[in-house]
Amino acid sequence: MIDKTTNQKAWFLVAPVVVLVAFNALIPLMTVVNYSVQETFGDNIFFWEGVKWFEQVLHSERFHDSLLRQLSFTSIILLIEVPLGVAVALSMPKKGPWVSVCLVLMALPLLIPWNVVGAMWNIFALPDIGLLGRMINGIGFDYNFTQQPTAAWFTVILMDVWHWTSLVTLLAYAGLCSIPDAYYQAARIDGASSWSVFRYIQLPKMKRVLTIAILLRFMDSFMIYTEPFVLTGGGPGNSTTFLSIDLVKIALGQFDLGPAAAMSLIYFLIILLLSWVFYTLMMRNEEQ
Repeated sequence: MIDKTTNQKAWFLVAPVVVLVAFNALIPLMTVVNYSVQETFGDNIFFWEGVKWFEQVLHSERFHDSLLRQLSFTSIILLIEVPLGVAVALSMPKKGPWVSVCLVLMALPLLIPWNVVGAMWNIFALPDIGLLGRMINGIGFDYNFTQQPTAAWFTVILMDVWHWTSLVTLLAYAGLCSIPDAYYQAARIDGASSWSVFRYIQLPKMKRVLTIAILLRFMDSFMIYTEPFVLTGGGPGNSTTFLSIDLVKIALGQFDLGPAAAMSLIYFLIILLLSWVFYTLMMRNEEQ
């Protein structure tokens, strides 16, 4: 019988990562926790406030409105981007020279920095000089995203769909490419329709990658800041002021560090809880 020995020296390779994560995550988190239970007026002088800021945020109508706008935005883009990404992945070629071309084109929007995306769509959607704005107004619609809340929502959602549907498409395409040809051959022999192939072969094989896609898009949509801020600044009024934008306004615009810290922790817990619920439900369906 051969005795197996464990080499504990491997922990020395993990230690730098642990230290880096602690420095980049735990220390800033503890700073936020510290501010969330205290008040300061400068000169590094703090006063204990307990859970006062948490109660203020949770009972704030401003927070409720921002959370509702955030949930609405997340729901809309998930309902659009996931089916659209799957549809585009199904239409992409699986073999031949066009595969590389399609993959590059799909990856292009993901390579553009977020602030550049917001600036591009700001110019693109301007009602006077933007191609999108002039086209929509030219066909008879009154469109001005700088003054109309509905137009601002339409523009922000369209921008996000353009920017992030590619991620869902690439993940779904990877799931489709992992399906062996034997499944399709068996389906052709049985005379299965295109819908049956999708329902019983393609969709089950894409469940894992779609779970990842939904979780990534959910978390990203809840943390969205740069694109809508550059595009609309949270306006007109507060119509596109999502949680992240509202948090920055409280922390930097008003310099209310206590409420901002409490709100950021509540924000973090909401994302963590909803992501856990999403993951649990999807994994439970997969097991069934």
